[in-house]
Amino acid sequence: MLSLLFKPKELITVIRLMREAKRLGVEIDDLPSEVVAAHVLPKTHPERYGLVPDADVTCTAPIEDLALAAVKDDVRAGNWENAADLVTATHGDWDRRQRVVWALADLAAKDDAWMKSWQDARPGDPHWLVVHAMSLVSLAWDIRGSARASETTREQFDGFHRVLFEAREAAGVAAAVLPDDPTPLNTLLTLARGLQLDHDEFRAIWTELVSRDPLHHNGHQQALQYWCAKWHGSDELALEFALEAAAKSPKFLALPLHAAYEADSTPDMWKAPSVVASLDALLGRLADEGADTYALRDDRGYAAFALIRLERFEEAVGQFRALGELADAGPWSYFEDPRLTFLSLRGVAVKAMSKGKGVKAPVR
Repeated sequence: MLSLLFKPKELITVIRLMREAKRLGVEIDDLPSEVVAAHVLPKTHPERYGLVPDADVTCTAPIEDLALAAVKDDVRAGNWENAADLVTATHGDWDRRQRVVWALADLAAKDDAWMKSWQDARPGDPHWLVVHAMSLVSLAWDIRGSARASETTREQFDGFHRVLFEAREAAGVAAAVLPDDPTPLNTLLTLARGLQLDHDEFRAIWTELVSRDPLHHNGHQQALQYWCAKWHGSDELALEFALEAAAKSPKFLALPLHAAYEADSTPDMWKAPSVVASLDALLGRLADEGADTYALRDDRGYAAFALIRLERFEEAVGQFRALGELADAGPWSYFEDPRLTFLSLRGVAVKAMSKGKGVKAPVR
């Protein structure tokens, strides 16, 4: 707080927030997002630049898979049949299957009564095995919690590792029963971080996954996390993996931006020629695409973030314009208040562009 004495504008904002918190009878950290936004966001008049008003921005994702949404409602009501049929129907459509299995696994980690009913009615169903294995990973992370290691109890860690070992065994069974399905292999990739698998073990699983689906979307995201410095790799290994993926398919052009975002110890990675080249290639691809899927919004979010870091504010505003009111994807979703982060960075880009700062957008 003392540092704010040397920043008069920030100090005035904090004082105003303190007064508002006192008026509402809450702590300053518990102020609603819209109240904080009204005090801290730059006054940029976004509508003048073809952007939606601040008040319209939301973190609520639109429903993209109507069948999955209906099945989730069925599961919450205790009905398993449609869920089982949907998982079975996704066999071969691997990216959609991953999304369906993950969504149902998260529900099963909270309440698995419907999974038990499915197992009783269809014993030995291989698709049940796939969901079961992923649900154990979700359960393990629920047990551990999201707190830092120093704030996590020994009991939580013990439960976390015990259930992850169960998940590894279950995923191995599912992979054996459905040998062409990459989903159980992606489950093994996901739990590799928690079980601290070494590089050779991880590469063996990775080889099995990409032999089944060379362009598995979530598999590449899970692998990138493994190679990050915060897990079992380094900034250099993460970028190397991301660049190899981007060279393999335009689908992965945003992965080098993910690697740069994760590279806390190498902040200049944003300026690396290979990262800038990936960004420019991604922008070229996005020029012909919208923002009607989560994956596209995620790519555009990372593009906007990268453009701001490179002071290419006019281009960043273009990405925010394409995103419209949706702040549901990355990188905003990694922040404590995604909506406020989205609005803050959008405001930074608009304010800088309006003052003629930064690099002018090229003609595409």
